[in-house]
Amino acid sequence: MSRIAKSPVNVPDNVQLEIEGGLVTAKGPKGSLKHEFATDVVSLSLNNNQVSVVPNDTSAHARAMSGTARALVSNMVEGVEKGFEKKLLLVGVGYKAQAKTGELNLALGFSHPVDIKLPSDVSAVTPSPTEIIISGADKQKVGQIASEIRAFRPPEPYKGKGVRYSDETVILKETKKK
Repeated sequence: MSRIAKSPVNVPDNVQLEIEGGLVTAKGPKGSLKHEFATDVVSLSLNNNQVSVVPNDTSAHARAMSGTARALVSNMVEGVEKGFEKKLLLVGVGYKAQAKTGELNLALGFSHPVDIKLPSDVSAVTPSPTEIIISGADKQKVGQIASEIRAFRPPEPYKGKGVRYSDETVILKETKKK
């Protein structure tokens, strides 16, 4: 069995978690999330505000999926309670961002502005023109949107210009010399 799946997920008092067959629904202060799990592979049970995940058989796939299911339930609980956020930095002359409701406008050195429509459950804030904070309850969606924004202009290796995560380290190459 997966080592991760052995530990149960604690559900806080301000989060409501319901398990109906393979459908897990979590509701909390930051929103609500749903996820369907394969009941032929793993079994989920809620006892005393703790969710435990057990593989249905001893196959390697079932053991691996039990750890994945436990991590997904844990992320759902944390997402509806606290939420997730990713911080992006824009490095380069003239690179700037502006957040509007449901939309993010970027100037990334192209001949045209880059406009990104955000899903309804993901929000973007720009505390300064060169910082973007993506936040939401679903960890996967927040990471996906941040990755799509970074993909427009990833950091280049010589000057480091581009869109990068705040905790990302860009190793600069030395320029060619005669």
